[in-house]
Amino acid sequence: MFLSFLEKDMARRIGLFAGGFLFGTAGLKILGSDDAKKVYTKCLAAVLRGKDCILTQKDIIVENCSDIYADAVEINDKRDAERREREYREAEELLKEKKEALEVNTGEIAFGN
Repeated sequence: MFLSFLEKDMARRIGLFAGGFLFGTAGLKILGSDDAKKVYTKCLAAVLRGKDCILTQKDIIVENCSDIYADAVEINDKRDAERREREYREAEELLKEKKEALEVNTGEIAFGN
């Protein structure tokens, strides 16, 4: 019983090896045929056309990204300038208030004497 299993298994392995060898040999002949080369050539031509299309789209996307980046930098520069202007005005107002308070206090001390 065990021997019959081994014989079947060995026959199956030999059959698979022989089938693989024949398929591989036939496959190489098929892959090397003129018809196959025409198919490869057409497929490669399609890939190259696709590459050109993708590169064109890439250029468009890069240009758009450059425009977006420039606009974003401009927006941030404008916001920073507005923030600095606002801080400058606030500092001027605070300085003015401090000067007025100092003048009032100086005047009170002068009149108090």
